[in-house]
Amino acid sequence: MAFMYQACRIPYGGLKQTTLLTLRRTTGLLGTPEVTKEQVKLEGKTYPADESTNVTPSILSKVGRNLHNIPEHPIGIIKSLIYSKYPSFDKFDTFSPVVTTKQNFDDLLIPPGHPGRALTDTYYLNNSTMLRTHTSAHQSSILSSGCDKFLVAADVYRRDEIDASHYPVFHQMEGAQIFDMNNAVEQIHADIKAQAALFGEDNVAGISTQDDTVITPENPLQACHSEEAALATIAHLKHSLNSMVRKLFSDEKDLQVRWIDAYFPFTSPSWEMEIFYKGQWLEVYGCGVIKQEILNNAGQGDKIGWAFGLGLERLAMVLFGIPDIRLFWSQDERFLSQFQSKEIVKFKPFSKHPSCTKDISFWVNEAFHENDFCELIRDIAEDLVEDVKLVDDFTHPKTKKQSLCYRINYRSMDR
Repeated sequence: MAFMYQACRIPYGGLKQTTLLTLRRTTGLLGTPEVTKEQVKLEGKTYPADESTNVTPSILSKVGRNLHNIPEHPIGIIKSLIYSKYPSFDKFDTFSPVVTTKQNFDDLLIPPGHPGRALTDTYYLNNSTMLRTHTSAHQSSILSSGCDKFLVAADVYRRDEIDASHYPVFHQMEGAQIFDMNNAVEQIHADIKAQAALFGEDNVAGISTQDDTVITPENPLQACHSEEAALATIAHLKHSLNSMVRKLFSDEKDLQVRWIDAYFPFTSPSWEMEIFYKGQWLEVYGCGVIKQEILNNAGQGDKIGWAFGLGLERLAMVLFGIPDIRLFWSQDERFLSQFQSKEIVKFKPFSKHPSCTKDISFWVNEAFHENDFCELIRDIAEDLVEDVKLVDDFTHPKTKKQSLCYRINYRSMDR
């Protein structure tokens, strides 16, 4: 059975996710179910379902694919390149994606009511268990183990729109390094000298850096840190990330980098780093000095350190020239065979499948959220949909009812 969408007005909004899942399973669209009204089965474990359960079988089918651990895959190649830049760091890339809400939010000082906690943005197995939305979910447990410098690579899950650069499952890398609070300056100088000996004195040569950021009340140093230790930590962070970008974009002769102020609940001060690539600024990292409360809670109260996070797909799309994020999940040999060298090569398109658009319009109520609609489309059409765009927003002049019209663009990525 398959659905064909035509331009018509149908009611939408307020449906319970479990109702939608039951409908899809009953019609046989998704095969063997992974989710029922009573429980969620994943990785050999069973989790009781409740009013927060919103994971879908199509999303759970991606768990265990672990693209970041395939050496001949663009995601795995980028991961390996970054790993090689940090030879002394501990590496973690086999953590389960199932975490507690405490690990994903509370341990990182993300407050109740934050948009990232919403059912429209996050996949919940139940109200206390979820699929991680970022690799930072493992930061506190690693710090608690006594590790002082580490990288984490993993698949992460977020409900999102549908287009060529967004997918509900993607891959991140988290990095962090901490130093003794009372000896940070000496440790940092020694570490930078060791990096220079390992990678050469000019491992950040050829980078034009634009950094107009200053410490302000809106992006402050933490009161518990001495200015000397904090500034040394910041310098080490920026040197490390500039050096890594130089390695990744080694073919760029005159690499331009700029730093801009940012806000994250778990770092202060915080920044984003962008690079100028093919005529536009591309965000690469979010980073900053780790909030001391996080270190204190992890038993590292006498330390100071930094952390960063980056999206591996974003880098891979740029470096390999991959135009559609869905392609990373392709199992077509015409895609996979292009990366057997385990090096950065330019992707050669192979699909000539034309697009096919269908419009669907419906009345909505206040409970409607676009991410819920996109999730419904993903579950039914899976990866056949290239993008979904709102093309009309109509409010009836008398009844004040709102109707939305979306254009669904069907195009196979590998046919």
